[in-house]
Amino acid sequence: MFFIDTIELQGLGNRHYLAGGHSTAVAVDPPRDVDQVLAAAARRGVRITHVVETHVHNDYITGGLELARLTGAAYLVPAGAHVSFTRVPVADGDTVTVDDGLTLRAVATPGHTPHHTAYVLQENDVPVAAFTGGSLLIGTVGRPDLVEPRLTERLARAQHASAHRLAAELPDETSVLPTHGFGSFCSSAQAEGDATTIGREKTVNAALTTDVDSFVADLLAGLDDIPAYYAHMGPANAGGPAPVDLTPPAVADSAAIAARLAAGEWVVDLRNRVAFAEGHVAGTFNFEVDGQLATYLAWMIPWGKPVTLLAESPEQLAAAQRELVRVGIDRPAAAATGTPRAWAADGGALASFPRSTFAGLAENGTDGVVVLDVRRASERAAGYIDGSVHIPIHELHKRLGEVPAGRVWVHCGGGMRAGIGASLLDAAGRDVVAVDDGFDSAVTAGLPVVTA
Repeated sequence: MFFIDTIELQGLGNRHYLAGGHSTAVAVDPPRDVDQVLAAAARRGVRITHVVETHVHNDYITGGLELARLTGAAYLVPAGAHVSFTRVPVADGDTVTVDDGLTLRAVATPGHTPHHTAYVLQENDVPVAAFTGGSLLIGTVGRPDLVEPRLTERLARAQHASAHRLAAELPDETSVLPTHGFGSFCSSAQAEGDATTIGREKTVNAALTTDVDSFVADLLAGLDDIPAYYAHMGPANAGGPAPVDLTPPAVADSAAIAARLAAGEWVVDLRNRVAFAEGHVAGTFNFEVDGQLATYLAWMIPWGKPVTLLAESPEQLAAAQRELVRVGIDRPAAAATGTPRAWAADGGALASFPRSTFAGLAENGTDGVVVLDVRRASERAAGYIDGSVHIPIHELHKRLGEVPAGRVWVHCGGGMRAGIGASLLDAAGRDVVAVDDGFDSAVTAGLPVVTA
């Protein structure tokens, strides 16, 4: 008998796996905070003997090197990956024994990266699951444009071929267990559903139902923005990430918070957007700890810029630190827990701004106000409010000067990014209203929505 445990990181939209038998196991694409993997192994009562990477990751920093060091496991990395640390290079067809009757077979699946490798778990030589990393995902494939622009079309064609190879070599009942596709920007589209098999993918995945030329044209046309911090993940992973330090940061009192704001540093309030709108320290930015914190903060903050975190509790602060180390923001400059009243210098007044809905915007009317759409271009293409200004949230901090004068009603697709945008505008001294609503409500509210 074998087991497969899934370790899901919803913030980054990835899944990581621990698979094994009675006494030993393999970890697949582990996250940087490896204590979760170690805890899963302890619950199973197994020893991790192998750690494998499907590719050098572009969206998060791996914990593979550290996990192998802590457990004494063999660290398997595709042979074609250029890395600067000692590892066991893996080539197509290589196999390792995971436990009695349980083996792992490497299958070259280039496309997401040139060296991408999937791993097929076999019980008594029968495939039971495929760890497909960023190759074959649920209903889609990993994006091919994260390595080098000149390679994008070639890698897209390789994705098509790799998907067909997996479909041809594996039984229909084989479980497909990807790393990406659950919100990660490494996916070329977002996954629909929670589980899949080779047989199901043969019927729903465009890589397996469309000819290569049509597939490549559609794939390249649908590629979304690339988070800026991705540029730093590959080099960090290839160089060998350092162990994480999750100890609490230095404590910042109100005077220190004021000094950091005055110095132009980023001070980030981790509370939910409702609480932030009601009262916050002027000049702070709102990135909810439960709202894809790592993705959006790492995307927007100038790389290496000091960040101070403000949290309601030590638990909230710890959760934020854990999220951020996964994308290379290792040590906050300082932190404070408690309430904004305690964070404000000399008991100063707190800043605030109103929240509303699309119905509220319709009631107010769009004449004489600025409607700011902070969704990505791919979202806006499906429909937008007539006359609205479009600046994607990940560009807003650099383009605040482009927002026209007047009261700004800022919206996104659901409310979270509108909260971030409203906090940036509020910190810049703008009169702002955060539209905390789903965009589908814009039509039902009677707003003039333009569709293609």
